[in-house]
Amino acid sequence: MLYNLPNFLTFLRILAIPLFVGIFYFPHTWLLPANQNLIAALIFAGAAITDWLDGYLARVMNQISAFGAFLDPVADKLMVSAALIVLVYLGRLDAPIALIIIGREIAVSALREWMAQIGRSKSVAVSFLGKIKTSSQMVAIPLLLYHDTIGDNFDAQQIGTWLIYVAAVLTLWSMFYYLKAALPQVLKEEKKNF
Repeated sequence: MLYNLPNFLTFLRILAIPLFVGIFYFPHTWLLPANQNLIAALIFAGAAITDWLDGYLARVMNQISAFGAFLDPVADKLMVSAALIVLVYLGRLDAPIALIIIGREIAVSALREWMAQIGRSKSVAVSFLGKIKTSSQMVAIPLLLYHDTIGDNFDAQQIGTWLIYVAAVLTLWSMFYYLKAALPQVLKEEKKNF
């Protein structure tokens, strides 16, 4: 089922990435910095909502497909990586935090692929800890993109910074959790090949 609504929403997320990044390259005579921040935050928030929505629709409409299961996490990782790189470029996020989050995504994706090849993908299925990490990240990034104060007292940059640090700690913690879950299988495979 390549052509269905959940996959269409996933494709939209991928297509939104160049627009999301490009917003910050518009001349300030076209789009003021505050408007760039707002539009980028809204695009990212929309992507986060469609991430939840496409999975929900796939289950409810019984349109779960192997292609969708492959494409959905790719779209998520591309959007989050693009956002983190933009935030580093704008000076709103420290590069080591972005490297921790992006590096973990690459490492865990590779681990999941390898575990799937040996028929043990359930050993590294998404954990509750991973879901908390993702939630923290999905709230932090739009706040960091928005950057400005909301109302009189809500400093989006400060709250976003705290949340992205929480996400970075949970990122490392969940990566070690997945590695610990996979280690017995790694050792078993090594014994077979030795």
